[in-house]
Amino acid sequence: MKTQQVLERLGRAWTDFEASYAGLSDAQLLMPGVHGRWSVRDVIAHVTWWEEEALKHLPLIRGGARPPRYSVRYGGIDAFNALMTEERRHLSLAAVRQQHDAVHARLLGYVRAAPEELYARETRFRRRLRLDTFGHYPLHAKAIREWRRRSRLEPAG
Repeated sequence: MKTQQVLERLGRAWTDFEASYAGLSDAQLLMPGVHGRWSVRDVIAHVTWWEEEALKHLPLIRGGARPPRYSVRYGGIDAFNALMTEERRHLSLAAVRQQHDAVHARLLGYVRAAPEELYARETRFRRRLRLDTFGHYPLHAKAIREWRRRSRLEPAG
């Protein structure tokens, strides 16, 4: 795989994620029930903090280090997600959207600048990138689409 292929996968998964909630009003984006009690706004914030985690840990991995394990540092992924949900609960929808776009732009810049050999085969670097981004977005796009069907908030067309 080459950098351009990684960027294309990222782009396709990102576009699909964004399309999963396109056309919803601000009020609908704040309705709970998409994933447990999470709203679409909460899911957007969640995707953003995992991109932030990628930006924090990919340089460590690239340098040969191993990021701390979530089980040791937070008591597991679910505990980390709960902590981050609580930390971001106060953010407005506008702030979540702004952060979402800004972090994604930083991530794309980092991916473009990383050496090609990091993508040539399945490395720890490429695996972490996939898990935090283009392998992660589809899970939430699917949850949003299922919630829209259950809530009868399906996109027109």
